[in-house]
Amino acid sequence: MDRPVKTSWLDEVRWNEQGLVPCVVEDVHSGRPLMMAWMNREALECTAHEGRAVYWSRSRRRLWRKGEESGHEQRVREIRLDCDADTVALVVEQVGGIACHTGRERCFFRRLEDGRWVDVEPVLKSPEQIYGRG
Repeated sequence: MDRPVKTSWLDEVRWNEQGLVPCVVEDVHSGRPLMMAWMNREALECTAHEGRAVYWSRSRRRLWRKGEESGHEQRVREIRLDCDADTVALVVEQVGGIACHTGRERCFFRRLEDGRWVDVEPVLKSPEQIYGRG
């Protein structure tokens, strides 16, 4: 009798043509969306193994451990895969309460109002304070 081939849980993800999958990140306490990033296979595997969010930086063309420069790492509480297996969701504890490089709680700080985007959430810490640039 043939034994079934064991596939990795990573093989169940539907990676796009660049080998990436979008990842939506949600705060464990509030349930609010914090950010969206991309993951490749190695990033998702590292995230599961390390228990902290690891993404693929398309601009840097390398793995990016959230908080490696800012200190605002994301401790992973759950990893989920959507019904089409083409989007990952992380439920995280956001260290320092800041997920966005602009110094805001989350990257979704703009709201459409009367046909224009309006910043509706405050900067909690300036990027200069976070990254020491300026």
